[in-house]
Amino acid sequence: EVQLVESGGGLVQPGGSLRLSCAASGFSFKYYDMTWVRQAPGKGPEWVASINEGGESSYYADSVKGRFTISRDNAKNTLYLQMSSLKPEDTAVYYCYAHDGYSGFWGQGTQVTVSS
Repeated sequence: EVQLVESGGGLVQPGGSLRLSCAASGFSFKYYDMTWVRQAPGKGPEWVASINEGGESSYYADSVKGRFTISRDNAKNTLYLQMSSLKPEDTAVYYCYAHDGYSGFWGQGTQVTVSS
């Protein structure tokens, strides 16, 4: 069974940091590109960051560039998103997405709330 399980979300004050994790199982994680997508209340999905299968290349939305870092550990089948200098507008449910051009899998999401 394919599973992507996000964790690490929570409530954090503006300016704070969080690290999200996405644990993968049931498929060959190391052959998939990975993406973080978020959805804020009342808004559509927003692409956040992507990383290629080997981890050599990463890409970021302008809204998070310089504050967020995407990484992966293929030995642990885990994707990460290190978030710093968080802003209230970063409040959203964060989803990880695995894709290889032929298929894609989504996690269930983890809530991140940035508020004082």
